[in-house]
Amino acid sequence: MGGGRWIERWEPEDETFWREGGRRIARRNLLFSVLCEHIGFSVWSLWSVMVLFMGPEYGIDAAGKFALIGVATLVGAVIRVPYTFAVARYGGRNWTVFSALLLLLPTGAAFAVMEPGTSYSTFLLVAVLTGVGGGNFASSMTNINAFFPQREKGWALGVNAGGGNIGVPVVQLVGLLVIGTAGAAHPRIVLGVYLPLIVAAAVGAALRMDNLAPVRNDAGAVREAAREPHTWVLALLYIGTFGSFIGYSFAFGLVLQTQFGRTPLQAAAFTFAGPLLGSLVRPFGGALADRHGGARITAWTFVAMAAATGVVVLASLLASFGLFLAGFLALFVLSGLGNGSAFKMVPAVFQAKAYAAGLTGEEAEAYGRRLSGAAIGLIGAVGAAGGLAVNLAFRQSFQNTGTGTAAFLAFLAFYGVCLAVTRAVYLRRPAPVTGAEPRLSHSGV
Repeated sequence: MGGGRWIERWEPEDETFWREGGRRIARRNLLFSVLCEHIGFSVWSLWSVMVLFMGPEYGIDAAGKFALIGVATLVGAVIRVPYTFAVARYGGRNWTVFSALLLLLPTGAAFAVMEPGTSYSTFLLVAVLTGVGGGNFASSMTNINAFFPQREKGWALGVNAGGGNIGVPVVQLVGLLVIGTAGAAHPRIVLGVYLPLIVAAAVGAALRMDNLAPVRNDAGAVREAAREPHTWVLALLYIGTFGSFIGYSFAFGLVLQTQFGRTPLQAAAFTFAGPLLGSLVRPFGGALADRHGGARITAWTFVAMAAATGVVVLASLLASFGLFLAGFLALFVLSGLGNGSAFKMVPAVFQAKAYAAGLTGEEAEAYGRRLSGAAIGLIGAVGAAGGLAVNLAFRQSFQNTGTGTAAFLAFLAFYGVCLAVTRAVYLRRPAPVTGAEPRLSHSGV
């Protein structure tokens, strides 16, 4: 290890290296990566909580509140691309510390303005700032992808992403506790809880994480990943899984308030449950993909998501809150499973591409790490943009019909498209050719 916590040699595929210290170092970095990403997700999803505190005295209707959530979602999606490059340029540890401290800006700004009488444009600006929390996911996943061997990437990426995703229900649970104890007039308590947590996470990362010297900035890898059709196919599938998860997470409480007339306390009591379940099952999605293949698990997930969406549509037509809640919670669980399996497909696809090109051994592994690390940021950004689409769909549906039924019908159709693409690209019967090429369209993926 060099100065400044730089590790010069990193060979996770070497089982001896991994057993004699690599695993311990990787898991230590994973732990603090999860912590910082967790806080990042909490900050990114602040407005899914803040809108529950914004009663009539704020003068903002449901469409305006969906717009606040949507702006935060959009910025979080866009910023994921440069965050992906930052890991190789500045080091995983260094960037994790910086990006964690950056969360003080939106949290402090929200603390300063969160009161009736603040202009809507000011709220929009602060919502823009909270988007930086969404970028932490891309840099964290890129960093952890480099630490773990191929055989453990599904588990490691699932734990990293799942632990981060839990930041959404945790901040919503904090909001519920504040509303239930202090009342809906005290949103600053939520923000005050997070300011010291941000500092603690940054200090932990500074003291316990490492930079990997072998991971160097490679603009050529990004250009190559952007030209690779599989990058955009995987991004489409990730819209269906993560786009659903983050979009539903941000909108759930507001949907309950708007469609079923729930009070802020009643909405908050249910809001955190869905994101929590979806976050907890994400590592299982990755583990199932490690065992059975990411494409198979992802395809079955889309089948189940379509069925759960059908339940939600039926519940909307029947005005059945219990059935609606059951269907929506199922969507959270399934999107969490799909998140894990879809992200496992990324390194597997590019590893298979290497074998298909005739590469073997360390050369194939280096190729797979190089392109999958570059593609993760692009795929994560597009997937997060799906969350914006979800909120825009809800906004338009409620504006036109007063319910979210039309939006759910659109989501149902999209899950059908995702299923068809998964089957056509990754589950079709491989052609009877020689060499390693069939691996790309079959078992390993």
